[in-house]
Amino acid sequence: MKTVDLRSDTVTQPTPAMREAMMAAPLGDDVFGDDPSVNALQAKIAALTGKEAALFMSSGTQSNLCAMMAHCGRGDEYIVGQNAHTYRYEGGGAAVLGSIQPQPLVQDAQGRMQLADVEAAIKPDDPHFARTRLLCLENTWNGHPMPAAYLDDMTALARRRGLALHLDGARVFNAAVADAGPGGDVIAALRAITDRFDSVSVCFSKGLGAPVGSALCGPRELIERARRWRKMVGGGLRQAGLLAAAASHALDHHVHRLADDHALAQRLAQGLAGIDGLRVRSAQTNIVFVDVADGRGPDLLAHLERDGVLATGLIGLRFVTHLGVDAAGIDHALASARRFFGGAHQTAAGTRGHAVY
Repeated sequence: MKTVDLRSDTVTQPTPAMREAMMAAPLGDDVFGDDPSVNALQAKIAALTGKEAALFMSSGTQSNLCAMMAHCGRGDEYIVGQNAHTYRYEGGGAAVLGSIQPQPLVQDAQGRMQLADVEAAIKPDDPHFARTRLLCLENTWNGHPMPAAYLDDMTALARRRGLALHLDGARVFNAAVADAGPGGDVIAALRAITDRFDSVSVCFSKGLGAPVGSALCGPRELIERARRWRKMVGGGLRQAGLLAAAASHALDHHVHRLADDHALAQRLAQGLAGIDGLRVRSAQTNIVFVDVADGRGPDLLAHLERDGVLATGLIGLRFVTHLGVDAAGIDHALASARRFFGGAHQTAAGTRGHAVY
């Protein structure tokens, strides 16, 4: 039985065509700046996001960390949602390694902060306070594309108060596909998002399906500062073109197919919504969150796993669709869930918790 792995889109495997591109990639030493495949990828993603330059990173966490340390100095502060990935799921790196103080704010169910809260959190220029330098947003957030009006309002506030803007765009291509709609111009939708920000982190190893890597995109001067930080945190890779070629292939071939993942997420959500004992809390882009009645979430996770279906349960059940999942896999997951609520089941013993990626 083939495992239906819905834990995250980080579990994707390189396609045969991607593996061929990796093996054919011309290589150099990227620390010296002469890996042609890395340089080509950086030029490509910079152009797609409308930025002067880009820097290949080993992970989204590294990309966000280097961005924040390039924007801020010791004793500076960044404003961020209290459930944002940069604040909650990246090990506190900005504070630990950059001495940058986070100012987390409450978010609503769609991941949005209130303008008034952001305005109130900006510190006066006074030696008693950390210097507020940066506003960090995320798109998508738990699958939710950020509305254009929200981004416009936050951008206007940041510009008026002299703050830089960084986007954790780990799934920004999912947001662009959703914003563009069927048959729409995805790259134009991407630019409509990224043009609002000074810097953008883009992940290649989630829905785009590359095995490793992210890119930080922004002004050339900022990218050069980030390059120094990347070296200090151990991100200087040598013949990284093997990995860059996979990311470049993903940009050429896997962007528009994200709409297929979104359609599968809706197929899953609609099926789960018809099962007594489950409530679909959110089903946006490629991520579905489900609440389970009577505290039976761990038991359901264990049942699904016995049936070869993997999901996560840290903040409610979460299912993530990606290029490694097809309609038959979704239907198998739905059939397993229906069986769980239709009969007696074992109790989960030591069901694993999972972080959110």
